[in-house]
Amino acid sequence: MIRQGHSQPRRVAMVSVHTSPLDQPGTGDAGGLNVYVVETARRLAERGTAVEVFTRATSSDLPPVVELAPGVLVRNLVAGPFEGLSKNDLPGQLCAFAAGMLRAEARHEPGWYDLIHSHYWLSGQAGWLAADRWGVPLVHTMHTMAKVKNAALAVGDVPEPTWRLIGEQQVVEASDRLLANTRADARDLINLYGADPERVSVVPPGVDLGLFRPGGPNGRRAARRRLGLPLDVELLLFVGRIQPLKAPDILLRAAERMLAREPERRERLVVAVLGGPSGSGLDHPEELQKLAGELGIGDVVTFHPPVERARLADWYRAADLVAVPSYSESFGLVALEAQACGTPVVAASVGGLRTAVQDRVTGLLVRGHDPDTWARTMAGLLDSPLRRDRMAAAAVAHAGSFSWDATVDATLEVYAAACARPVGWPASLADVLHRPRTARAAAAP
Repeated sequence: MIRQGHSQPRRVAMVSVHTSPLDQPGTGDAGGLNVYVVETARRLAERGTAVEVFTRATSSDLPPVVELAPGVLVRNLVAGPFEGLSKNDLPGQLCAFAAGMLRAEARHEPGWYDLIHSHYWLSGQAGWLAADRWGVPLVHTMHTMAKVKNAALAVGDVPEPTWRLIGEQQVVEASDRLLANTRADARDLINLYGADPERVSVVPPGVDLGLFRPGGPNGRRAARRRLGLPLDVELLLFVGRIQPLKAPDILLRAAERMLAREPERRERLVVAVLGGPSGSGLDHPEELQKLAGELGIGDVVTFHPPVERARLADWYRAADLVAVPSYSESFGLVALEAQACGTPVVAASVGGLRTAVQDRVTGLLVRGHDPDTWARTMAGLLDSPLRRDRMAAAAVAHAGSFSWDATVDATLEVYAAACARPVGWPASLADVLHRPRTARAAAAP
């Protein structure tokens, strides 16, 4: 436990059950959550708080412990078969996963970890048990919420199951502190899950401003040369996992409408999709390529696998516009990274994207997912280079107000508050399961 007079934890157990910080973002279940864990863990270690990230091993080739950065260890716990398990299969492995966490702690003297920070509800379940066993606070970040996703399902997507709804509710009740990416996120925790407003803190994610930055006066052309792309095209870019929730099909359908209205645009339009299948998209991994053919735009759409971060920055710089048409986003790191590189964003007006993008200043927010509306919006911006230039400058300034250092500063404040919880604060499984429901405030802080 943190000693009296010491507000910063010495060692944090970070939990990410379903996806590892070692995974490449953009495919499978790896995405913004992975980036969040890596960036915050590194900076916490630089500030003097050691971090051990617990994740599920997905290969027998993985060593039990990997050093991600100085002061940051990744513990690959065996919980179920290495391959063949989807995210929906993982609730059945939480007992094995939690047992692995307890064994790791048991090798050390009592009080080895000062706090647990879990990411996503599956991790919250395992973290809940470990926090109770170790007598330490539990801080939890949802990242996505089933009730929010179910309220805005993509066509062809399936609702999140009841057992996830129940699991999320339990984690909300058990956590000492909840981190929300945005005020909208905080309102959802309070209004949809009955979270105590005093335990909810808004801590926005950040962007690596040293890596994601403008390329200079000729940055777009230089980036295109490095990527082997044509120099004189209109490049629309999608970055993310290929699944209905992220709605890459909306970009393709909008591109088809643009070309139907202006056939001459075909000579200069390129739509690049950067990512791999994920979630329900794994059931039909070639569906997006088939859609491009069916729409008659296979000649203007290119598909690319996920790339490492430095090359991703070049893709952002190379694009004229980055499209983020998701049905639901807790924040939208892609939108923030693109803007940091000086590229305007056209995004769906949902969730955290309303915070990540300043409408009509750094990009445009689109209500709904009508392809005609998206086509008109993107074509209008492509045809207004001066407006894009103004947005590009504003986008860099806006993204500059988000940094991972600021995220970690705020996170450490939440850690200190969690460790200073008052006497009598519910800390055990029995307390949480049996305490009465209390009235919750209806508005976010």
